[in-house]
Amino acid sequence: MNDFHGQLNTHHNILGQKVGGAEYVSAYINKFRKQYENTFLVHSGDMVGGSPPLSALFHDEPTIEFLNYLNVDIGTLGNHEFDEGVQEMFRLVEGNNDRSFPGSTATYISANVIDNKSNSPLLPPYTIKEINGVKLGFIGAVTTETNKFVIPENRQEITISDEVAAINLATENLIDQGVHSIIVLAHISAKSNLKGGNPQLDMIKMAPLLHDEVDVIFAGHSHGYANTVVDNKLIVQSYAYGKAISDVKIKVNPQNGQIVNKEADIHLTFHSLINPDQTVVNMLTHYEKKLSRQTKEIISSIPRDLSRKKNSKGQSALGSMIVSAMLEKTNSDIAFLHHGGIRFSLNKGNITLEDIYRSLPFNHKLVKMQVTGQQMINILNQQWTYEKENLLQSNGISYQKTHINNKIIELKDSLGEDIEPDKIYTVVTSDYLAYGGDGFSAFKAGEVVFTGETIRDVFIDYLKKR
Repeated sequence: MNDFHGQLNTHHNILGQKVGGAEYVSAYINKFRKQYENTFLVHSGDMVGGSPPLSALFHDEPTIEFLNYLNVDIGTLGNHEFDEGVQEMFRLVEGNNDRSFPGSTATYISANVIDNKSNSPLLPPYTIKEINGVKLGFIGAVTTETNKFVIPENRQEITISDEVAAINLATENLIDQGVHSIIVLAHISAKSNLKGGNPQLDMIKMAPLLHDEVDVIFAGHSHGYANTVVDNKLIVQSYAYGKAISDVKIKVNPQNGQIVNKEADIHLTFHSLINPDQTVVNMLTHYEKKLSRQTKEIISSIPRDLSRKKNSKGQSALGSMIVSAMLEKTNSDIAFLHHGGIRFSLNKGNITLEDIYRSLPFNHKLVKMQVTGQQMINILNQQWTYEKENLLQSNGISYQKTHINNKIIELKDSLGEDIEPDKIYTVVTSDYLAYGGDGFSAFKAGEVVFTGETIRDVFIDYLKKR
């Protein structure tokens, strides 16, 4: 599994059929376990974070309970495991001190999350499992993009070191212990087409740099599909949110412990092909009853869908409304929000508190800043700093860019007046972006005026007024 994000009671549509939901994920995993005698269930991070209310409002404990019910053997850390800081990550893994919440029963590993105090891995970098006398080594790793996606105060105790160096060091340590079948749980992005062609993204680039004894890599982070072989390493990723499960079959020579054959299938969790796990249905019902009645409160009604899907100019209907709410709340000149903080569209009709929590699951707060016109240009130029275009949701400005090197050449305010490089403007954004999240380090040059309530609460108030 990868990138489940606590989507216990969330269903999706693929190819006109429903997929996802904890009750169906469990049913498929039970089915696979019955098919194969020797099985490990592993995950490559982001099991929590950005979760809907059924998990988030209970501090993601329901998701850990579900993973324990699945009997996950081994897991690694994604960037979202650090959304609420290192201590909260440890609480979810190890449980409360009073044992009122037992934590995870899985073995957690990560080779490149370094404890700044000890200058050593925060968790064991690898673990060894044995079946029928054959040793399998599992190594964990998380993308260094975690430094962009987690605000500084929640990662000040750790350093995310180079992925390739950490994985190769752990591989050498496993080889020294006689382990030659090595699987990496990597919260690092990968994708391919359905036939395995056109492999792309960070994990694909890293694969040739990894030790030749690495055989299988479970990728994550990018929420896409991957089932490909690069440098004789099988790389898989099964979308996100429980939409699919990666099924990897390996054959090991017991004489030398080497993997001699490896292949993978990505199974969509179609509802139509299996009955849901009733035990999980009961578990979800239990938590749904515990949810406050307030989450069912109708806060507004909308006449048409508000989609998070971006148009050709990078703006979405839902994103535009959220930044409008931010602008109105703070009486600022300009508003910015990163698209990744908006997780689900809002459908027409009655909107409940639960819908808003699902759409805006992160506790990002309003930050009002003063920035110069030039600093604003620097911020906007960073939308094309990385390989993937990352357009901000915005209000209060319009701009044009060059098509050759993606640089802002014309920037105007809401009245159509030119933004002057030396003039001071008020900008409202999230604390996530203000700290330089998503690679927008140029925000850090601005001067913070104040930090306010959560963007979610501001948007709720905005809808209630309407």
